[in-house]
Amino acid sequence: MERIYKFDTVAEYNDLNNQETLHPLVSVIDFSKANPRTWGEKGTVRINYGMYCIFLKDVKCGDLKYGRNYYDYQEGTLVFVAPGQVMEIETDGKVYQPIGHALVFHPDLIRGTSLARSINDYNFFSYNANEALHLSERERQIVLDSFSKIEFELKQNIDKHSKKLIASNIELFLNYCERFYDRQFITRDNVNKGILEKFEELLNGYFSSTKPQNIGLPTVAYFAEELHLSANYFGDLIKKETGKSAKEYIQNKIIDIAKNKTFDTDKTVNEIAYELGFKYPQHFTRLFKNITGFTPNEYKSLN
Repeated sequence: MERIYKFDTVAEYNDLNNQETLHPLVSVIDFSKANPRTWGEKGTVRINYGMYCIFLKDVKCGDLKYGRNYYDYQEGTLVFVAPGQVMEIETDGKVYQPIGHALVFHPDLIRGTSLARSINDYNFFSYNANEALHLSERERQIVLDSFSKIEFELKQNIDKHSKKLIASNIELFLNYCERFYDRQFITRDNVNKGILEKFEELLNGYFSSTKPQNIGLPTVAYFAEELHLSANYFGDLIKKETGKSAKEYIQNKIIDIAKNKTFDTDKTVNEIAYELGFKYPQHFTRLFKNITGFTPNEYKSLN
């Protein structure tokens, strides 16, 4: 059975968790204050958040899921949700006591602040499957300290400095999270290399099939979907591993294949372009020249 819940305001989410609403647009949640709860009988629960939510949960309450894919989620991990995203929980129907913490804030809180201008740069709000942030004990303490500083400010009387100070503390916390994700990309090097190898395998398979003619040029989103990753997480991983963006990596592969094809004297530039998935040969020629410094015909003559 599927059940749907929607939380559009901080107050609604505070009520669910027996949390006092100190500020209408932001809250630091202590889940241990919530009553023992169940999401009902065994099945799927869909939760739609109208806010930014960062969860640090210390008890397993069901498998978190986006679409067809499950979170790489366990005790001591951070999960990020942006407004409008839907989280699914595969619940076993049992009663449990929520434990852990969360930071929730409405988009209206940060309007007019520096965080509003940079919030879209934090790609981890768009990560979705197998991509939770695994914290070391030291990192976990930094997260809790950040939550404490925000909560301290919430308990002060609201004045003209409140919004700026709260938004600044949230921005500092998100910057720490960005650092922790960079660390995770490094420490999970074996996992990442496996993804890179699979990506290379998928690329080669794409161009040895009829997909370029039937689908067109491959996209970052296509390979992310094939690897069960969000486009942002996949792009960040490839950038960390290779120094190139996923788009640049794909384009370099296209040009490598095109170089080999230019030596096939039976094929024109137009034929090569269409074989690779380009709708317009001039787009192929432009990309080839941008990367090699020569047009396909010039490259063929030089070699």
